Amino acid sequence: MNTPPRPISIYPILSVNFVGTLGFSVVLPFLVFLVTRLGGNALVYGVMGATYSFFQLIGAPILGRMSDHYGRRRILLLSQLGTMVSWGIFLIALSLPVVPLVEIDSSVAGAFTVTIPLLVLFFARALDGITGGNVSVANAYLADITEESERSTNFGKMAISGNLGFIPGPALAGALGATAWREIPPVAAALAISAVASLLIAFRLPETGCITLEVSPERSTGRTVLGQEIKECYRLEGEAKLGMKEILRLPSIPLLLALYLLVFLAFNFFYIAFPVHAATALGWSLAEIGAFFTFMGISMVIVQGPVLKYASKRWSERALVIGGSLVLAVSFLFFAVDGKPQAYIGTTLLALGNGVIWPSLMALLSMTADREGQGAVQGFASSGGAVASILGLLVGGLLYGFFGTGIFLLSFVITMVVVLLALWIPAPAAPSSA
Repeated sequence: MNTPPRPISIYPILSVNFVGTLGFSVVLPFLVFLVTRLGGNALVYGVMGATYSFFQLIGAPILGRMSDHYGRRRILLLSQLGTMVSWGIFLIALSLPVVPLVEIDSSVAGAFTVTIPLLVLFFARALDGITGGNVSVANAYLADITEESERSTNFGKMAISGNLGFIPGPALAGALGATAWREIPPVAAALAISAVASLLIAFRLPETGCITLEVSPERSTGRTVLGQEIKECYRLEGEAKLGMKEILRLPSIPLLLALYLLVFLAFNFFYIAFPVHAATALGWSLAEIGAFFTFMGISMVIVQGPVLKYASKRWSERALVIGGSLVLAVSFLFFAVDGKPQAYIGTTLLALGNGVIWPSLMALLSMTADREGQGAVQGFASSGGAVASILGLLVGGLLYGFFGTGIFLLSFVITMVVVLLALWIPAPAAPSSA
């Protein structure tokens, strides 16, 4: 008698997600200070963020498709190793002399100086981006091992694990960055954390199951990927190959991707503008910015834990996307008013709206394709998100230079469009009387 296979625990992938987020959150609070110290301004800060997103646009769909064929774990490991190497290059940049190469003073771009370490930082972010398919592959991994009835809850847990990394990370950045070595200890910590994540994937993360291959394993070069064996599986006759056209023909995909892109755009306006606004207009220190992001992380964890668990049992993913986007839109209004109390009220509402909308939207996306197409769908969505990130980070840096806090009002308007579009998401089918 054949025994059913043991279900794969979600906790290893949650641990990987937590550690990966922790590494970035250690660097995030002081990045705006570092860019300006090395010669940049708000636009350069936005371009640096857009560099990661641009190269992720190229890398995410490739890695997503590779994970469909060669296995999620192998590609997650490849992606995490790329992140680890990028932090090593980042660390090297900090030891280079600040040698000016080009000085620019423009009425549009503002005044900034291109320096050698600044260019090396851009290279590090590009490398992290081209191997940055870890989010889409991790989401596909989670979809592989999760029953449909538990997807919203498990994607909520995935978001919690990431936001847990934002609790100690910014606080650790403030503590380490206050030393005489300034940015070196936080970046070294990010490098060490990435190494831990790589070890977790290599030794603690099981593969999700059978891998589909284009040709016989004996003829495939996939056996040499990271020096690991491939299970004896073959491509099934009639297996669908999901390209861009096929993905866009899936039910509700165009609408869900539109929502995904617009939320990304609005949030990236905030992401690029608020750290610059806090460091310049509000005069916050590194410790204050670190405390702000720590508070945001705690709020996200509370929302995506008990709050989302309560809400997902009472409302559908469609209702949660509509309600979450409405709360998210209102949150941006508080950032348009100067003051620390308003900023903390805004981030509380942002955590509530963002913490409800993302797991629900990711759950809806995961229901549009079967297991063999999860990597393609998630990779395509990540690529779309990268396009919105590039646009948001580049345009956001420019708009903040012109309009200041008015950029947060633009985020409000975009998110209200999301609310209206979300009304078109098909309502869940009523349960059968049978």
